[in-house]
Amino acid sequence: MGIFDDELKILRERILKLGCMVENAIRDSVKALVERDSELAKEVIKRDHLVNALDVGIDEECVRLIALRQPMARDLRLITTAMKITTDLERMGDLAVNIAERAIELNDEPQLKPFVNIPKMAEITQTMVRDALDSFVTGCSRLPYEVIKRDDEVDDLTVRNFEELLSFMIQDPKIIPLAVKRTYIAKYLERIADHATNIAEMIIYMCKGKMIRHTEISEEI
Repeated sequence: MGIFDDELKILRERILKLGCMVENAIRDSVKALVERDSELAKEVIKRDHLVNALDVGIDEECVRLIALRQPMARDLRLITTAMKITTDLERMGDLAVNIAERAIELNDEPQLKPFVNIPKMAEITQTMVRDALDSFVTGCSRLPYEVIKRDDEVDDLTVRNFEELLSFMIQDPKIIPLAVKRTYIAKYLERIADHATNIAEMIIYMCKGKMIRHTEISEEI
């Protein structure tokens, strides 16, 4: 294995590390919400600078590899895909911070109702992130297509969550501020799922050399 191959291996490992940090942030922010643990929420916010620093470091390494190694074809697609992946992961980290911030606010208020849809959404989005990154490391497989399909599940739960909260707000307008914050959290998770979908689409590009954004998805592409 040559020096460039070693460098690409290290790059993959750093992206996996970033993905793990983001996945943990998503998990902990939702756990802080469900278990009303404001200290855990503050920890998620505190750790965000580590995500940002690793994001910048990976981007700088990608630029260095392109300038120094002048990669071609598949290797170039891998590096450019890595740069896009880190952008999506960093934004997911920001959204996890948003969830943690809303958790701190909601934890100081009486609980409106037990959380049902939001933990389901969080579980799906974490799996989407994990599978998208696994496919980045393992190469072409069915995983990125499965990630894209699961985005619909998150969208459906977002709608279900809103409709449920809307019925509460109609019955008791006094709870509108609390209910609105809960709709924000569902929207943050929906956006995380969208970023995971972006990563999956880029993995397909990396493997097949074809952009599939804004097109009908099929595994035959």
